[in-house]
Amino acid sequence: MIPTDEQAAFRDVARRFAKERLAPGYLTRETEAVLDRTLLREMGSLGLIGPDLPERYGGLDASAVTSGIIMEEISHGDFNIGYVPLLASLMGGIVVRHASPAIAAEWVPRVVAGEVLIGLGLTEPRGGSDAANLVLRAERSGGGFTLTGEKNSISFADQADAFVVFARTGRPGDGARGISAFFVPADSPGLSRTRLNCIGSKLVGRGSLFFDCVFVPESAMMGREDAAFVQVMQGFDYSRALIGLQCIAAAQASLDEAWQYTQERKAFGAPIAQYQGVSFPLAEADTVLTAARQLCYHTLALRDAGMQHTAEAAMCKWFAPKSAVDIIHQCLLTHGHYGWTLDTPHQQRLRDVMGLEIGDGTAQIMKLIIARERVGRVAVQYSSRSASAETSA
Repeated sequence: MIPTDEQAAFRDVARRFAKERLAPGYLTRETEAVLDRTLLREMGSLGLIGPDLPERYGGLDASAVTSGIIMEEISHGDFNIGYVPLLASLMGGIVVRHASPAIAAEWVPRVVAGEVLIGLGLTEPRGGSDAANLVLRAERSGGGFTLTGEKNSISFADQADAFVVFARTGRPGDGARGISAFFVPADSPGLSRTRLNCIGSKLVGRGSLFFDCVFVPESAMMGREDAAFVQVMQGFDYSRALIGLQCIAAAQASLDEAWQYTQERKAFGAPIAQYQGVSFPLAEADTVLTAARQLCYHTLALRDAGMQHTAEAAMCKWFAPKSAVDIIHQCLLTHGHYGWTLDTPHQQRLRDVMGLEIGDGTAQIMKLIIARERVGRVAVQYSSRSASAETSA
């Protein structure tokens, strides 16, 4: 992909910010485990959060490809800070399209400015990949709805300022039908939050949300009642491509460091870059990353052109995280015993990126989506029958 002059300017700003402000603190931020809001406001002032959002809400009406360029540069410096532009583009876009004008006008400009974070309240303890099988209920009450239940494995659970929460308003067992979405401020009475002790992405702080009769007004509903799952979830094709670039960036950072290390480290009187057993795995990694990057930008270009890109987005979501985990692992090994220490960023990148092999859709679900896009619902029906047969066997 060859960037335009405008995209190159965005890239240079984001690259400089990532190098000077993000990369030096990547390891220490894990121990702090709390977002520095001053840092986020600085990102916002540079136009690095939600550039694709409408100008009337503080965005720049930039393309999806431009947002991808920014995502890649930011995540090269700090994978976890990459969640900020990711959620800004995903959740900001959802709020712009589906929330009331009043909610959008109040919240989206603050998202773009780096003042607030909006999280996604979808996953539940018993759900996981069966994302539409929701138990959290929204019952009509006093001119609005009362939410009761739990959400689990939510990014920025204890740090976000508001959430888009999916809840069942229809009958139990209706699957994707009967689900509505609501905009819920984090300080709503009856809403409590906890943090999970995850292997990686401790700065993001995945956790649980508990809704104990949380009241939201009618105006908090997003999209159509009982139809929000299909309607609102359409934005996830976009975020899957951005996630791909987020993971690619972390792997590229480790690969850059590994190539440099092979020139400095000597064995048997020569730089280890001379030995094919060292250089060939890195050459393969470089090739895979280049291919994965092109796939992600192709997907974003399809989105910008208004073309179908669901299958391509699913490819990004399973291929990029898996490839990134494999490549970071190889880079760690290339550094030998030094790579095995906590003093290098490879171990943290490995743990951080691994989380996105699970979160936001597993590889298995992404492959089902690809199959469905290629041959229709028969792919899903066959897979369901196969799964049932394997369970019974």
